[in-house]
Amino acid sequence: MCGIAGLVNPGLGATELAAATERMGQTLRHRGPDGDGHWLDEKAGLGMAHRRLAIVDLSPTGAQPMSSANGRYVIAYNGEIYNFRELRAELISVGALFRGGSDTEVMLAAIEQWGLTAAVSRLAGMFAFALWDRNTRTLSLVRDRLGIKPLYWGQMGGNFLFASELRAFRACPGWRAEIDRDSVAAYLRWNYIPAPRSIYAGVQKLEPGCILTLAADQTPRIKHYWQARQVVRDAIASRATLSDDEALAELNDVLQRSVASHMISDVPLGAFLSGGIDSSLVVSLMQAESQRPIKTFSIGFKETGYDEAVHAARVARHLRTEHTELYVDPGHAREIIPKLGTIYDEPFADSSQLPTYLVSEMTRAHVTVALSGDGGDELFAGYRRYQWASAIWRRFGNLPQGVRRAIAATLSRMPAATWTAAAWLLPERLSAGRLDDRVDKFARYISQPSANGIYRAQHSHWPPNLALQGSEPKGVTWDPSLTREIPDFIERMQFMDMVQYLPDDVLTKVDRASMAVSLEARVPLLDHRLVEFAWRLPMQMKRRGSMPKWALRQILYKHVPRDLVDRPKMGFGAPIAGWLRGPLRDWAEALLESKRLANDGFFDAAPITKSWQAFLEGDDRLREPLWGILMFQSWYEMNQFDAPHPVAACRH
Repeated sequence: MCGIAGLVNPGLGATELAAATERMGQTLRHRGPDGDGHWLDEKAGLGMAHRRLAIVDLSPTGAQPMSSANGRYVIAYNGEIYNFRELRAELISVGALFRGGSDTEVMLAAIEQWGLTAAVSRLAGMFAFALWDRNTRTLSLVRDRLGIKPLYWGQMGGNFLFASELRAFRACPGWRAEIDRDSVAAYLRWNYIPAPRSIYAGVQKLEPGCILTLAADQTPRIKHYWQARQVVRDAIASRATLSDDEALAELNDVLQRSVASHMISDVPLGAFLSGGIDSSLVVSLMQAESQRPIKTFSIGFKETGYDEAVHAARVARHLRTEHTELYVDPGHAREIIPKLGTIYDEPFADSSQLPTYLVSEMTRAHVTVALSGDGGDELFAGYRRYQWASAIWRRFGNLPQGVRRAIAATLSRMPAATWTAAAWLLPERLSAGRLDDRVDKFARYISQPSANGIYRAQHSHWPPNLALQGSEPKGVTWDPSLTREIPDFIERMQFMDMVQYLPDDVLTKVDRASMAVSLEARVPLLDHRLVEFAWRLPMQMKRRGSMPKWALRQILYKHVPRDLVDRPKMGFGAPIAGWLRGPLRDWAEALLESKRLANDGFFDAAPITKSWQAFLEGDDRLREPLWGILMFQSWYEMNQFDAPHPVAACRH
């Protein structure tokens, strides 16, 4: 795992090009503390920088940027290729020679032998890389199929720039930061900025499964070498016709091979363990592959409702892993929160970013690589919101929208106290949690014009028109042809999650949190071969009755007793609401102060101020929306912009 950065500017002199390349690379030291390298083509004005986190082939033969054996190609690469040994053996059989044992060298040899697109199509792994073709003087940027590894690019001040993180752009001469107001509008809905946009005008995220080519005319051209949408269309057209036993046997085989390949490492390796279905399954399969106890890691909070560590510990004892757990010191967690704006490098507000950082920080003290269970919910329909949204649309979607809006308006006018009282009269399965919150969501969902509108409403935090001078871009979740191509609403939500929520929220969260502490996080449930197989399975293998992730559970039950893992799903959260009302209140109020919001000029301040007061009075439904504004304000303050006034110190 590493960080890459670089630029193309034929107008730069050699000294200036070298200095800019080095500065860009230094900003990514946290992604690669084990070494740094630079490569220049002065005539073309190309500079590549690489920061190395040594995982496979720790010797100097694994250093980058690396040139191919014939000298034609130079690569700067971030990620891991899990099938590189098989590819290496095949390449040796046709005459390839290798100096060392790195996957980078195998990638270069594969590109020499088969060409870039064909070679990338045969890679199994997570990767983002820049490839310079010295013969054609062409730069190619490539990102993995699911978007596990990040890659930004942009053109500014005569420079074509690329990097693993935006902070590298700010080190380049000629950089001028201009916030993209349309991206701010999108951020208000999602609490992240969907690809291909970034927070900066003129800078984009390269989308998953894409190759960008920059030829001598400096015009970027982008093409797909793998498309999730095509995978889903093909899967729907040719469902697997297997019995339960056959499907489970094949799934178990694909899972086991994926986990085994993700365990390749020349440095200490472990796994995150929450005690839930996905992480427990990954750890079970890791332990089945290992002759020694797997190292597992979990964190807990002493606050009620946020402690998964006790469940993880039970699973760890059963599997006999070498388990380490940390109960978070609230003081340390509160110290990290104001720094999240620099860790995530652009506005980002999934509140589980805090526990993800904390578990990564703790894990890095013991190992350099950790496997996680991310992706299981998206692939195997694990989210409760899937079932709820589908049920609402199935029961109410045929009603005229005017009728649905009237029902929603009636429900919304009822005071919260009414629902609190009603909860006492309902069965526990209907009254669990905050009934007023559930009624509020139900009212928002049934008023939507379409099923896909319910999906957007589920993810919406603020109305995008709260952003001043910005208009929300309409992405894939507005595409009307999706309903025709993917008729099943749950599958459609899975698809929308896979192409947007997964890369732009979940995987961004894990990448930035882990790389901030120089930890490589791997996601074996997102091996593209497993993804393609999972989509071919019928829905009954994913949800059976009220049981989500049915197939994954059946495999897990062979390793772990049901009573250790069968429980209501918990989000990987932190007790942020209590902290914002207590020790973090001064920090939050300084960032949300109405004059400050007005002076910054990004948001309509009045609704935010009103929501903050309601939150202080106990409305926890506003935690995530307010967290989004706080993370934007914190990012804005901590990056190259001047804050209007200093932030008050956190209370301890």
